[in-house]
Amino acid sequence: MLGLMQDRPLLISSLLTHAERYHPRSEVVSVTCEGETVRTDWAGIARRAKKAAQALRRLGVKPGDRVATLAWNTHRHLELYYAAAGIGAVLHTVNPRLFPEQIDYILNHGAAEVLLLDAPFLPLVDGLEDKLGKVKHRVVMTDANHMPKGRADLACYEALLASEDGTLDWPVFDEKQASGLCYTSGTTGNPKGVLYSHRSTVLHAFLCCQVDGLHLSRADSTLLAVPLFHVNAWGIPYASALCGAKLVLPGPKLDGQSLYDLSRAEKCSFSLGVPTVWIGLFKYLDEAGLKTSNLPFERVLMGGSAAPRALLERFHAAEIHAFQAWGMSETSPVATVATLLPHHKELPKAQQIDVLVRQGRAMFGVELRIVAEDGTELPHDGSASGELMVRGPWVTSGYYGGVGGQVVDKDGWFATGDVAKIDGEGFVTLTDRSKDVIKSGGEWISSIELENAALGHPAVEAAAVVGVTHDRWQERPLMLVVKKPGSSVAPAEVLAYLEDKVARWWLPDDVVFVESLPLTATGKLDKKVLREAWKDHLVKAGV
Repeated sequence: MLGLMQDRPLLISSLLTHAERYHPRSEVVSVTCEGETVRTDWAGIARRAKKAAQALRRLGVKPGDRVATLAWNTHRHLELYYAAAGIGAVLHTVNPRLFPEQIDYILNHGAAEVLLLDAPFLPLVDGLEDKLGKVKHRVVMTDANHMPKGRADLACYEALLASEDGTLDWPVFDEKQASGLCYTSGTTGNPKGVLYSHRSTVLHAFLCCQVDGLHLSRADSTLLAVPLFHVNAWGIPYASALCGAKLVLPGPKLDGQSLYDLSRAEKCSFSLGVPTVWIGLFKYLDEAGLKTSNLPFERVLMGGSAAPRALLERFHAAEIHAFQAWGMSETSPVATVATLLPHHKELPKAQQIDVLVRQGRAMFGVELRIVAEDGTELPHDGSASGELMVRGPWVTSGYYGGVGGQVVDKDGWFATGDVAKIDGEGFVTLTDRSKDVIKSGGEWISSIELENAALGHPAVEAAAVVGVTHDRWQERPLMLVVKKPGSSVAPAEVLAYLEDKVARWWLPDDVVFVESLPLTATGKLDKKVLREAWKDHLVKAGV
């Protein structure tokens, strides 16, 4: 017997319609690439999104077509999130921080015929001119006054919208239809496309608004320091419409001073970003002689890579609740959130942070398990370590175009490539990426734990640990350290600092000071580059 409930599809356009009706005056503040600050609201975003949808249709965009963007966090990019998906097309966000060869591959593999870009990315696109044969329309996301001169091959975004009347009823279609396409960063081989659906995206938005999720609500003013081109900005553009939160978009300005000034000007209660963003913010505060307590945030979410304990401690010392979540492009991305349980709230602050340095517990809809190398499921006892597997309604079932073949097993489990432990309460602790874990004499060493421990040293600004060749143990850890400006510290001091924080046999065989560390396009340490550059260091040094 079927239930007697109405069957209304979960569509992204319904989020915007809800925000327009019930939260019309809730602000959306945008810093543009032209340096202006544009103040609008959800009603304004809805009006312009309809015009943008009409303009896309006029350019020939049909349901299922990909609409590509190379753009920062601005109101125009947000409008396209709804305009493209709302008419049944697929918003294909492209990460401009990738290598040109990767951008070329992604744009051609996605096969978008319309590319919308911020003006600063025009030289990048011009450099790929001969390779983007599938792109028929290039639209610069600016106004007529800032359009490049003498470029008849480019259309102006604001001119396109001005030609439309905004009279549009969002079409209704199957909620399983594709809505967004985001490519992995491609650290191994070509990037792979993850194709989201309307259903998966709306369900993920509900997760963001749960109290045990990201706790996003109408009361929040949210500084979105996660790029809109990175995994749907962790779902916040959709969740903010769902609950009517104020949204603050920093445009291209993600430096510490810009984020500090903008967060204070807009009284931001919540912000999200990768650890490198917060390291940059604190570097600015320290250099400017400002206190962490000057920040207006009540909550700060970190993700993208494991958050160093020192970052969490600094926020909490200022009474800002910093926590982290885990996920990946393939999980939309949020799958687990580090939320304190009732009995944790009675613990001293240091023990609460012991909980918050973990990657959190699975949210409803997400299932997790860890497996050994032979596929045997391991216990959730906080000790056993294995590859993390995930399945759920916002987890990928395969890559766009069939790249990589079958990526889930017969029971629907997706192998994440992360190595983790899960304790009896369900808290996940990442110990490494499977390709980054160090195997020394047959035993595993966690590079993440070593790095995060080192970041607690007052002279250490950044640290990376990689496994390098060793004559006796096959592989041993090497630590590369960037010192804070003006700091003086010796390798022996770093090792002494680590002695009571990790197992003694985990201690790096050498500490080398470097000027900088390479990062991937998503702000993570690029250990592939480091392993190649330093693979013979211990052998040559005779360590």
